[in-house]
Amino acid sequence: MTIALIIPDRKLDDLHQRLSLALPGTDIEIWPAITEPDKVEFAVVWKQPKDSLANLRSLKAIQCFGAGVDAILADTSLPAVPIARIVDNSLSQTMVRYLDGVVSHYRLRLDQFKQQQQQTLWQPKGPRRLSNICVLGLGELGAAAAQHFSMLGYRVSGWARTAKQLNNIDSYYGAAGLSAAAANADIVICLLPLTPATENLLTDAFFNQLKAGAIFINVARGALVDDRALLQALDSGKLQAACLDVFRQEPLPETHPFWQHPAILITPHVSAVTSVTAVIEQIANNYQRSQRGEPMLNLVNVERGY
Repeated sequence: MTIALIIPDRKLDDLHQRLSLALPGTDIEIWPAITEPDKVEFAVVWKQPKDSLANLRSLKAIQCFGAGVDAILADTSLPAVPIARIVDNSLSQTMVRYLDGVVSHYRLRLDQFKQQQQQTLWQPKGPRRLSNICVLGLGELGAAAAQHFSMLGYRVSGWARTAKQLNNIDSYYGAAGLSAAAANADIVICLLPLTPATENLLTDAFFNQLKAGAIFINVARGALVDDRALLQALDSGKLQAACLDVFRQEPLPETHPFWQHPAILITPHVSAVTSVTAVIEQIANNYQRSQRGEPMLNLVNVERGY
């Protein structure tokens, strides 16, 4: 039986070699050069082209190459087979370090000092008084971020679609709780999953309810945010700054207004990079479990979208 790697626009030689070592004797082919589609029982995918899975008639399982599965679930021709995602326990630490650095960047006014440097201005200022942080999304990464900033002495609120209980976190949920969770935030951190229920969730209505001068950080998915609404909030002064690590289209097109906006800090989707070792181990483990007829680890709830 065959494993198909359906991961376009990426060199897969190293992944192919590592998987071959982890699964000796297993045929592993790289899409679109699949010689015998009817032999493919397991597919490793990331942003797969539409219909690329439809002709794999023997497919038993799909393994996402990363943690987010929104791109997989967007394929309307998706076969009705179990889907698993990658869960890297080190991702929480990586994400927290990134967010800690970004919050420190703004607290120390490094964004302002960078602009002053470009204008050859010498204007000392004390750190920003940032005391309230709101985390949108209280899954594994969101909970880790919320608890980290709480331990540092910030007052932290959190929001999720369903009720969550976390020590020392003011937790809100449901449509009515979104504005309440973010109302007093100096910094809003978005760590929501992208699902049909959360796509375009953060629009004018959301940004208008924030207190003036808030800072917005998005490390989740670009499609959660209305780009026009975000730019409007920055231009009006409702937001004083935004750090964006994720975008609707990646790489971010050269002509996108985010690039040149003085209040936006852009990073190229690096807030939490999955360990290659963890990826190989989980793919190999789930392939073997699938072949034995056992449930895969880290299964996705298709109805919820994560």
